Amino acid sequence: MLRVLAVDDEVPALEELAYLLRQDDRIEQVTTAADGVTALQDMVQMIGAGERLDGVFLDIRMPGLDGLDLARLVGGFPSPPRLVFVTAHEECAVQAFELEAVDYLLKPVRAERLAEAVRRLEAAAAPAVEPGHDDVIPVELGGRTRFVPQQAVWFAEAKGDYVRLHTVDGSYLVRMSLAALERRWSEAGFIRIHRSTLVSAKHVTELRFEGGRVSLTVGTETLQVSRRHSRQVREQLVRQHRDVIS
Repeated sequence: MLRVLAVDDEVPALEELAYLLRQDDRIEQVTTAADGVTALQDMVQMIGAGERLDGVFLDIRMPGLDGLDLARLVGGFPSPPRLVFVTAHEECAVQAFELEAVDYLLKPVRAERLAEAVRRLEAAAAPAVEPGHDDVIPVELGGRTRFVPQQAVWFAEAKGDYVRLHTVDGSYLVRMSLAALERRWSEAGFIRIHRSTLVSAKHVTELRFEGGRVSLTVGTETLQVSRRHSRQVREQLVRQHRDVIS
Protein backbone atom coordinates (compact mmCIF):
# COMPACT_ATOMS: atom_id res chain seq x y z
CA MET A 1 0.00 0.00 0.00
CA LEU A 2 1.30 3.43 -0.98
CA ARG A 3 1.48 6.60 1.09
CA VAL A 4 1.51 9.70 -1.11
CA LEU A 5 1.51 13.49 -1.00
CA ALA A 6 -0.44 15.58 -3.56
CA VAL A 7 0.76 19.15 -4.21
CA ASP A 8 -1.10 21.82 -6.22
CA ASP A 9 -1.77 25.52 -5.63
CA GLU A 10 -5.18 25.28 -7.37
CA VAL A 11 -7.56 24.04 -4.69
CA PRO A 12 -10.19 22.44 -7.00
CA ALA A 13 -7.47 20.56 -8.89
CA LEU A 14 -5.86 19.43 -5.62
CA GLU A 15 -9.16 18.22 -4.20
CA GLU A 16 -10.00 16.33 -7.40
CA LEU A 17 -6.57 14.67 -7.50
CA ALA A 18 -6.75 13.68 -3.83
CA TYR A 19 -10.27 12.29 -4.36
CA LEU A 20 -9.19 10.14 -7.31
CA LEU A 21 -6.13 8.87 -5.46
CA ARG A 22 -8.24 7.87 -2.45
CA GLN A 23 -10.46 5.75 -4.72
CA ASP A 24 -7.48 3.58 -5.66
CA ASP A 25 -7.14 0.44 -3.52
CA ARG A 26 -3.34 0.62 -3.82
CA ILE A 27 -3.24 3.95 -1.96
CA GLU A 28 -3.13 3.73 1.82
CA GLN A 29 -2.89 7.43 2.66
CA VAL A 30 -3.13 10.74 0.79
CA THR A 31 -1.97 14.01 2.33
CA THR A 32 -2.15 17.35 0.53
CA ALA A 33 -0.24 20.62 0.31
CA ALA A 34 -1.29 23.82 -1.50
CA ASP A 35 2.22 25.10 -2.32
CA GLY A 36 5.81 23.94 -2.68
CA VAL A 37 7.10 25.37 0.58
CA THR A 38 4.37 23.69 2.63
CA ALA A 39 4.99 20.43 0.78
CA LEU A 40 8.71 20.59 1.55
CA GLN A 41 8.01 21.29 5.24
CA ASP A 42 5.53 18.40 5.37
CA MET A 43 8.04 16.00 3.82
CA VAL A 44 10.81 17.03 6.19
CA GLN A 45 8.40 16.55 9.12
CA MET A 46 7.33 13.10 7.86
CA ILE A 47 10.92 11.95 7.44
CA GLY A 48 11.86 13.33 10.84
CA ALA A 49 8.98 11.40 12.41
CA GLY A 50 10.03 8.20 10.64
CA GLU A 51 6.91 8.11 8.46
CA ARG A 52 7.05 6.45 5.04
CA LEU A 53 6.35 8.52 1.93
CA ASP A 54 6.31 6.53 -1.30
CA GLY A 55 5.40 9.19 -3.85
CA VAL A 56 4.61 12.83 -4.53
CA PHE A 57 2.03 13.90 -7.14
CA LEU A 58 3.36 17.32 -8.00
CA ASP A 59 2.12 20.32 -9.98
CA ILE A 60 4.80 22.31 -11.83
CA ARG A 61 3.62 25.90 -12.15
CA MET A 62 3.23 27.15 -8.58
CA PRO A 63 4.11 30.52 -7.01
CA GLY A 64 7.25 30.65 -4.91
CA LEU A 65 8.82 27.20 -4.96
CA ASP A 66 7.66 25.56 -8.20
CA GLY A 67 7.39 21.83 -8.84
CA LEU A 68 10.71 21.41 -10.65
CA ASP A 69 12.65 23.24 -7.92
CA LEU A 70 10.88 21.21 -5.25
CA ALA A 71 11.75 18.01 -7.12
CA ARG A 72 15.43 18.97 -7.18
CA LEU A 73 15.37 19.52 -3.41
CA VAL A 74 13.57 16.22 -2.84
CA GLY A 75 16.24 14.47 -4.92
CA GLY A 76 18.76 15.38 -2.22
CA PHE A 77 16.90 13.43 0.48
CA PRO A 78 18.60 10.21 1.69
CA SER A 79 15.68 8.09 0.44
CA PRO A 80 13.61 10.39 -1.78
CA PRO A 81 10.00 9.56 -2.62
CA ARG A 82 9.17 8.86 -6.28
CA LEU A 83 7.79 11.76 -8.30
CA VAL A 84 4.73 11.97 -10.55
CA PHE A 85 4.22 15.36 -12.20
CA VAL A 86 0.64 16.52 -12.75
CA THR A 87 0.49 19.65 -14.90
CA ALA A 88 -1.23 21.53 -17.70
CA HIS A 89 2.13 22.22 -19.39
CA GLU A 90 3.57 19.76 -21.91
CA GLU A 91 6.86 21.61 -22.39
CA CYS A 92 8.38 20.54 -19.05
CA ALA A 93 8.30 16.78 -19.73
CA VAL A 94 11.99 16.51 -20.63
CA GLN A 95 13.06 18.29 -17.43
CA ALA A 96 10.70 16.12 -15.42
CA PHE A 97 12.14 12.86 -16.71
CA GLU A 98 15.69 14.18 -16.24
CA LEU A 99 14.66 14.38 -12.57
CA GLU A 100 13.73 10.69 -12.85
CA ALA A 101 9.99 11.21 -12.61
CA VAL A 102 7.97 8.01 -12.63
CA ASP A 103 5.27 9.59 -14.80
CA TYR A 104 4.03 12.87 -16.29
CA LEU A 105 0.28 13.51 -16.35
CA LEU A 106 -1.48 16.29 -18.20
CA LYS A 107 -4.51 18.03 -16.74
CA PRO A 108 -7.39 17.40 -16.69
CA VAL A 109 -6.38 14.05 -15.19
CA ARG A 110 -8.40 11.04 -16.30
CA ALA A 111 -9.03 8.30 -13.73
CA GLU A 112 -7.65 5.53 -15.96
CA ARG A 113 -4.48 7.52 -16.71
CA LEU A 114 -3.98 8.21 -13.01
CA ALA A 115 -4.41 4.49 -12.31
CA GLU A 116 -1.55 3.79 -14.71
CA ALA A 117 0.64 6.36 -12.91
CA VAL A 118 -0.12 4.64 -9.60
CA ARG A 119 0.87 1.31 -11.15
CA ARG A 120 4.21 2.79 -12.23
CA LEU A 121 4.70 4.35 -8.81
CA GLU A 122 4.00 1.02 -7.14
CA ALA A 123 6.57 -0.72 -9.38
CA ALA A 124 9.18 2.00 -8.76
CA ALA A 125 8.64 1.93 -5.00
CA ALA A 126 9.00 -1.86 -4.80
CA PRO A 127 12.03 -3.07 -2.82
CA ALA A 128 15.13 -3.79 -4.85
CA VAL A 129 15.68 -7.41 -5.77
CA GLU A 130 18.19 -9.12 -3.50
CA PRO A 131 21.61 -9.86 -5.06
CA GLY A 132 21.81 -13.33 -6.47
CA HIS A 133 18.10 -13.54 -7.20
CA ASP A 134 17.38 -13.80 -10.92
CA ASP A 135 14.55 -11.32 -11.38
CA VAL A 136 12.19 -11.86 -14.29
CA ILE A 137 10.45 -9.22 -16.42
CA PRO A 138 7.16 -10.24 -18.11
CA VAL A 139 6.87 -9.01 -21.71
CA GLU A 140 3.64 -9.01 -23.71
CA LEU A 141 4.09 -10.30 -27.28
CA GLY A 142 0.92 -10.37 -29.35
CA GLY A 143 -1.27 -12.13 -26.82
CA ARG A 144 1.58 -14.14 -25.35
CA THR A 145 3.63 -13.36 -22.24
CA ARG A 146 7.35 -14.06 -22.35
CA PHE A 147 9.37 -13.99 -19.14
CA VAL A 148 12.76 -12.39 -19.71
CA PRO A 149 15.27 -13.28 -16.95
CA GLN A 150 17.61 -10.62 -15.64
CA GLN A 151 20.62 -12.82 -16.32
CA ALA A 152 19.81 -12.88 -20.05
CA VAL A 153 19.79 -9.09 -20.47
CA TRP A 154 22.92 -7.49 -22.01
CA PHE A 155 21.73 -3.92 -21.73
CA ALA A 156 18.61 -1.76 -21.57
CA GLU A 157 17.77 1.43 -23.47
CA ALA A 158 15.27 4.14 -22.54
CA LYS A 159 12.59 4.58 -25.23
CA GLY A 160 10.23 7.30 -24.02
CA ASP A 161 7.86 5.72 -21.51
CA TYR A 162 9.37 2.30 -22.27
CA VAL A 163 12.62 0.38 -21.85
CA ARG A 164 14.01 -1.92 -24.55
CA LEU A 165 15.76 -4.98 -23.12
CA HIS A 166 18.50 -6.43 -25.36
CA THR A 167 19.33 -10.12 -25.02
CA VAL A 168 21.09 -12.79 -27.10
CA ASP A 169 17.65 -13.86 -28.38
CA GLY A 170 16.46 -10.41 -29.43
CA SER A 171 15.04 -7.26 -27.87
CA TYR A 172 11.83 -6.65 -25.92
CA LEU A 173 9.91 -3.47 -25.14
CA VAL A 174 8.68 -3.06 -21.55
CA ARG A 175 6.56 -0.22 -20.15
CA MET A 176 8.68 1.10 -17.28
CA SER A 177 11.29 3.81 -16.73
CA LEU A 178 15.03 3.20 -16.99
CA ALA A 179 15.44 4.80 -13.55
CA ALA A 180 13.05 2.24 -12.03
CA LEU A 181 14.91 -0.62 -13.72
CA GLU A 182 18.24 0.76 -12.47
CA ARG A 183 16.96 0.82 -8.89
CA ARG A 184 15.61 -2.69 -9.32
CA TRP A 185 18.78 -4.20 -10.82
CA SER A 186 21.67 -2.08 -9.53
CA GLU A 187 22.56 -4.68 -6.87
CA ALA A 188 22.77 -7.30 -9.62
CA GLY A 189 25.60 -5.45 -11.39
CA PHE A 190 23.70 -3.25 -13.85
CA ILE A 191 25.41 0.12 -14.32
CA ARG A 192 24.41 3.36 -16.05
CA ILE A 193 26.78 4.24 -18.91
CA HIS A 194 24.60 6.96 -20.44
CA ARG A 195 21.44 8.81 -19.47
CA SER A 196 19.53 6.40 -21.72
CA THR A 197 21.53 3.16 -21.32
CA LEU A 198 21.92 0.61 -18.54
CA VAL A 199 24.42 -2.26 -18.99
CA SER A 200 24.99 -5.63 -17.30
CA ALA A 201 28.60 -5.44 -16.12
CA LYS A 202 29.05 -9.22 -16.24
CA HIS A 203 28.30 -9.22 -19.99
CA VAL A 204 30.91 -6.54 -20.77
CA THR A 205 33.83 -8.15 -22.64
CA GLU A 206 35.87 -5.10 -23.64
CA LEU A 207 36.48 -1.51 -22.59
CA ARG A 208 38.04 0.89 -25.15
CA PHE A 209 39.62 4.34 -24.95
CA GLU A 210 39.85 6.18 -28.27
CA GLY A 211 40.44 9.90 -28.73
CA GLY A 212 39.21 10.72 -25.27
CA ARG A 213 36.03 8.71 -25.77
CA VAL A 214 35.13 5.54 -23.89
CA SER A 215 33.14 2.65 -25.34
CA LEU A 216 32.48 -0.90 -24.28
CA THR A 217 31.44 -4.16 -25.88
CA VAL A 218 28.54 -6.07 -24.42
CA GLY A 219 27.28 -9.16 -26.21
CA THR A 220 27.66 -8.34 -29.89
CA GLU A 221 27.12 -4.60 -29.45
CA THR A 222 29.55 -1.70 -28.99
CA LEU A 223 28.10 1.11 -26.85
CA GLN A 224 29.37 4.62 -26.17
CA VAL A 225 29.89 5.71 -22.58
CA SER A 226 29.01 9.34 -21.87
CA ARG A 227 31.76 11.59 -20.55
CA ARG A 228 29.74 12.12 -17.40
CA HIS A 229 29.68 8.38 -16.64
CA SER A 230 33.07 7.29 -18.04
CA ARG A 231 35.09 7.44 -14.82
CA GLN A 232 32.43 5.73 -12.73
CA VAL A 233 31.94 3.00 -15.36
CA ARG A 234 35.68 2.33 -15.65
CA GLU A 235 36.16 2.13 -11.89
CA GLN A 236 33.11 -0.06 -11.36
CA LEU A 237 34.05 -2.51 -14.10
CA VAL A 238 37.63 -2.80 -12.88
CA ARG A 239 36.44 -3.28 -9.29
CA GLN A 240 33.83 -5.85 -10.23
CA HIS A 241 36.18 -7.96 -12.35
CA ARG A 242 38.91 -7.72 -9.71
CA ASP A 243 36.45 -9.04 -7.12
CA VAL A 244 35.57 -11.95 -9.43
CA ILE A 245 39.24 -12.85 -9.91
CA SER A 246 39.99 -12.63 -6.18
